[in-house]
Amino acid sequence: MENLKENSINLEETVKELPENPGVYLMKNTSGEIIYVGKAKNLRSRVKSYFSKSAERELKTSHLVKKIHSIEIIKTATEYEALILDNKMIK
Repeated sequence: MENLKENSINLEETVKELPENPGVYLMKNTSGEIIYVGKAKNLRSRVKSYFSKSAERELKTSHLVKKIHSIEIIKTATEYEALILDNKMIK
């Protein structure tokens, strides 16, 4: 598990450094609690989408982004493996 910079100001910059691998991402609040778990076939692209202008227009997404303090990622070998891991972590 890779823990990205724990500073919301630097999150957008940090996202640019994410790998383009499939995997699972965990978004955490300032208390370190997981507030969202997601899977991606391309971690950089998927996580970056949360910080796009179109995401700001979606109320649910904008509320989530405001609460993100840190992001952890778990790279997987395949998208299918990411799906299985995502499912296990949500349960």
